[in-house]
Amino acid sequence: MIFEIAQIEIDQQRGAAFEAVVAEAEPLFRAAKGFRSFELTRSIEHPGRYRLTIGWVSVEAHTVDFRGSADFERWRSLAGPFFLEAPIVEHVRQILPQQA
Repeated sequence: MIFEIAQIEIDQQRGAAFEAVVAEAEPLFRAAKGFRSFELTRSIEHPGRYRLTIGWVSVEAHTVDFRGSADFERWRSLAGPFFLEAPIVEHVRQILPQQA
């Protein structure tokens, strides 16, 4: 499994509305081919900074399958208005602890 980590910067005063939109959009991710997990975290030191971490079976499940879908377009239409800048997105693979 790989993880997509999207760092998202918003106006911290709009945090509750952004969190509601992400909760509304969560089923779009869960329905996606290759989806494995979903987590949204908020920085304590920088309250306008969120990290959306999505587990996928492969990078392609995210970059090809999900990003090429209508559900991705819906996600962007819901969340996009909150973004102060384009999210910083990277893919990572867990190294430790080792998976059984």
